[in-house]
Amino acid sequence: MDGAELLAAQAYDDGVISEVIRPAAVVPEGAARAILVELSLGDVSSGGLWHSTTTMWSRYDRPWSGSPDSTGAELIGNVQVAYGTPTKYEITLYRVTVTKFGQEHGWSVELLSDEALGYGGLTLAECPRAALSAPPKPFRY
Repeated sequence: MDGAELLAAQAYDDGVISEVIRPAAVVPEGAARAILVELSLGDVSSGGLWHSTTTMWSRYDRPWSGSPDSTGAELIGNVQVAYGTPTKYEITLYRVTVTKFGQEHGWSVELLSDEALGYGGLTLAECPRAALSAPPKPFRY
């Protein structure tokens, strides 16, 4: 079962913490490049602890026993991201989820976010935030 399936299965468990980041955290270009390089170098299939896709960064407690076999590795949590927003080279973090296993081992939304953002020299608290604009006025005929 991959990280997304495991997370979906655990979403109905009382032990899962999921937090929507509001306003969303926006990773500037330089930090985004550094983070992506470190996540790829620390991939679970090559002895690291992260599995990253274009929509999610998943943190495991140990490397996978073989790619793409996650047998034995426990999911700590996920950081949901959007690449290329608000500008072409930035990354937006909009939701962080920590599994029950992650919580039992001392992980929190902030710690998980800070580990990933730390590769770019940022923390969740220091990360620039998306500008929120007022919703459009309702259409009146």
